Amino acid sequence: MIVSDTLTEKYRLPLKRPWRTSKSVITERRGWLLRVKTEHGATGFGDCAPLPLGERKQHETNHQHLNRLTSGLSGLTPQQGIGMLGYPDFGTAARCAVETALLDLISQAAGTPLHHWLSDRATDRVRVNAAIGALDEGAGTRITNGLKSGFEVFKLKVGTDSVTRELELLRTISANLPATARLRLDANRAWRPDDARRFIEGLVSLPIESLEEPLGHPEPDLLRILQAVAPFDIALDESIGQLDTEQILDTRAVNRLILKPSARGGLLPSLELADRAAAAGLCCVVTSSLESAAGVWADAALASALGKSDLAHGLATANHLARDLGNPPELQGGWLMLDNRPGLGFVPYPA
Repeated sequence: MIVSDTLTEKYRLPLKRPWRTSKSVITERRGWLLRVKTEHGATGFGDCAPLPLGERKQHETNHQHLNRLTSGLSGLTPQQGIGMLGYPDFGTAARCAVETALLDLISQAAGTPLHHWLSDRATDRVRVNAAIGALDEGAGTRITNGLKSGFEVFKLKVGTDSVTRELELLRTISANLPATARLRLDANRAWRPDDARRFIEGLVSLPIESLEEPLGHPEPDLLRILQAVAPFDIALDESIGQLDTEQILDTRAVNRLILKPSARGGLLPSLELADRAAAAGLCCVVTSSLESAAGVWADAALASALGKSDLAHGLATANHLARDLGNPPELQGGWLMLDNRPGLGFVPYPA
């Protein structure tokens, strides 16, 4: 199997409603759908969707890297293409797209679904949380709808209002939750250490599953203090690439890492980090970055490859897009279902 051609298609996918975090408001997702073709007509797909933070610069950087990485693929086998990628510190979304497309081809040739090709621990369904959006007056209603759909873990963006007000909202929401429901909170680096500690101490009696990125300027020592106070997991997401990963693992500064393949540079680097984290006693959760369906298929393959877990992954995000590039994995209740067709599983719409 030899790569004969590559094609990148720029896309813009509007969201059904703005997505608010403590740092920004997102109204659309932009990126490139990559197709890598072989001389026998097979096609592998990858999604280059830079994280929507500092978006213009990231788009320019990743587009340049996408062009550079794809320009050298023709005439190579997919395995050779994987070998030439390297592990860059920037342009990670571009590397992720190219690696995914090549892995799609490799697993197609092997006659194996990509998630099973990645690991013999892979499962054919992945537990997921409901992405509720910002903690606001309507969050309780959205959680109620999620409960009716079979979800048990609900992710809320916090840090967009005062600590006092958000704790009041969380107490009101928690009073109406069934015993099995849990709240997963993401602060996107909203707080100073004293505010983060006050928030955590105010959550002690509530059904909180985890809190992501509480500190505006995360430092391992400060994170370790917060984790000691919290009766739930403190998690790192966007800070992973900015901190000393080995120090985080060695000192157990937090109990959880959030893996985004587009931020880590692909499925293989993400899987490598997950294995190292597990050896150090940390758990990992895979989340999407509001990518297209092509990106969600790749994220789901990684989550599946981590093996059976009671943890819910953050992959039920496709319904936040007003339109998409293809069908995402099927959502049944609080589970994402992966099929057994060889390869990634993504099939683009004809248009």
